[in-house]
Amino acid sequence: MRSTLIDIAKGSGVSTATVDRVLNNRAGVSGRTRAIVMETATRLGYFGQSEPATECIRLDFVLPEGTNTFIANLKAQIDRQCAAQEGIDHRIHAVEGFNPQSLARKLASLRSATQGIALVALDHPAVREEMRALGEAGVKVVTLASDILHVARTGYVGIDNRAAGRLGGYLLGRLLPANPCKIALFAGSLSYRGHEEREMGFRHIVSEEFRHLEVVQMREIRDDRQRAYDETIALLDRHPDLAGIYNIGGGSSGIGQALDDRRRGRSVAFIGHELTEHSKPLLLSGTMDAVIDQNPRVEAREAIGLLSSAIRGRPFEYHPPRLQVIFRENIPEN
Repeated sequence: MRSTLIDIAKGSGVSTATVDRVLNNRAGVSGRTRAIVMETATRLGYFGQSEPATECIRLDFVLPEGTNTFIANLKAQIDRQCAAQEGIDHRIHAVEGFNPQSLARKLASLRSATQGIALVALDHPAVREEMRALGEAGVKVVTLASDILHVARTGYVGIDNRAAGRLGGYLLGRLLPANPCKIALFAGSLSYRGHEEREMGFRHIVSEEFRHLEVVQMREIRDDRQRAYDETIALLDRHPDLAGIYNIGGGSSGIGQALDDRRRGRSVAFIGHELTEHSKPLLLSGTMDAVIDQNPRVEAREAIGLLSSAIRGRPFEYHPPRLQVIFRENIPEN
């Protein structure tokens, strides 16, 4: 039985509308995406024949547990795209978020059981040592969303987090008036290099172009909604004249709820990350002004492609996920 557009969309990590445009040779699709869709369609036998079966490889994905909706969406995309490809046996492991020892132990336990690992990396000596040990054992390693330096790895799949932080600062600076304003920062944890880089980028552009903005608070909220809510309520009590918030990581739903409960949803400019089932309603209501998105579907696709190509000794042209600013008026379909 011939594969369907839905099968090809799942295997390619794109929408069925994109698959339809490619298969009918219509405009509006990049060359890279077109090639991915055509390769998937051929492999799944859409054109009447499929490629010979490939040897099965084992991939493991190590993600932090918790309430971060972006991580949940990334997990769902990894499951969907791996299941749609022949020759991939994959496992997803949840480890205690922001605990480097827990992450290091999980990596050690997988060393002799896998051929490739993708992980959201914590920048810590224990994690770096385990990554080096994986490399010495011949395991291909890819970092996801947050990178870690000075260790051998196959690659990093994610956005330029420093640029993302600068973008957050630029948006907040342009939304707020030119007179002195108080702003606050929230982060999941600065043990993630990605969050640290976003903070650096944010602070740099504020000091360069928006010196009238005063950062009155920086809090690590562990991507936890309740913690984000409590910290925001306390922040608004301490600074009733607060003008803006930039949330580096997860927990935006808690921040938005606190702003709405204190009737500050329209008077405090609020910038965050990732378009999710929680951030979308905040955009639609006007509580959240903009979301900087990195598309978990693309990250899953690129990580799977990078690992499987490295294991099989095939070339792979990596295309990083693009930074996209989403406002209420340009929320995508999917």
